[in-house]
Amino acid sequence: MSEPHQRDFLDPAVLGKLLRLPLNARSPMMGSVAGRHRSPVRGSAIEFAQYRKYVPGDDTRRLDWRTWGRTDRYYIKEFEADTNLRLCLIIDTSGSMGYGEPGSTRLDYARRLAGTLAYLAGQQGDAIGLYGASTGFDRETPPRRGPRHLGLVLDHIAGLRAEGESGLVQAIHEAAEKIRQRALIVIFSDFLFPPEPLREAFQHLRFRKHDVSVFHLLDREEIDFTFDRPTRFLDLEGGPSLLADPSLIQRRYREAVKEYLETVNDIVNHSSVDYHRTFLDERYDEVLARFLLGRNPKTTRTAR
Repeated sequence: MSEPHQRDFLDPAVLGKLLRLPLNARSPMMGSVAGRHRSPVRGSAIEFAQYRKYVPGDDTRRLDWRTWGRTDRYYIKEFEADTNLRLCLIIDTSGSMGYGEPGSTRLDYARRLAGTLAYLAGQQGDAIGLYGASTGFDRETPPRRGPRHLGLVLDHIAGLRAEGESGLVQAIHEAAEKIRQRALIVIFSDFLFPPEPLREAFQHLRFRKHDVSVFHLLDREEIDFTFDRPTRFLDLEGGPSLLADPSLIQRRYREAVKEYLETVNDIVNHSSVDYHRTFLDERYDEVLARFLLGRNPKTTRTAR
């Protein structure tokens, strides 16, 4: 067996701070064991869900006798059944994810985000899966629970390499078909390709009732384009290089970027995706804290 990879993308100080923030799903989950997440299956947990009319065969211990006394009709109390969550991480491993200095590439940033979320989910008793996406699933680790499996996922995250062309859209469709039960699917990518095919891919995940989150990883220079001298631009996914004078292409470049980001915004808004545009100079612990806080369930209830 190969030796485990170094897990230097995990920072104990960050883990200690974020462990106080739970990782919640935005929609009901279905798991194999009791857990802390809301399930679409009605059960007899603590939190009341609704009343329904009694039918023969129902458990009479769940009859609401006060309602019977007021209405002379039999009603059953239903409660939310809690379950564990399946966290499925899809990490883009195409060549452009290797952009940046060694140790600070886009893929390194994705490792920190994904590895920390995996650890937090593992501490909650949730199942964790990992999918590396370049031209399809080049790394597939189906979701399971337990410390040993968490260690395997973290080793696989450490072993990911950025190379080749992007096959993320195809990988998302494969995920929608392979991940059978409802899951929280978190995608990490730069999305440096024509974005329109993402619309159908995200809708495929939503059709399967998955809770979908996206971290769109960008360098500020890709947006601002502040280069001021002739520069050779390299295609990290194998295409030809381009020597250009930024002053000649700056205006058109910024217009194209604006159109691209508007298209991405439209796609995620219409697909109900939890979208996070993230710049590589942001502190990843602050990015994750915002993500976790934004997923806290609403505590207020409508009065009846």
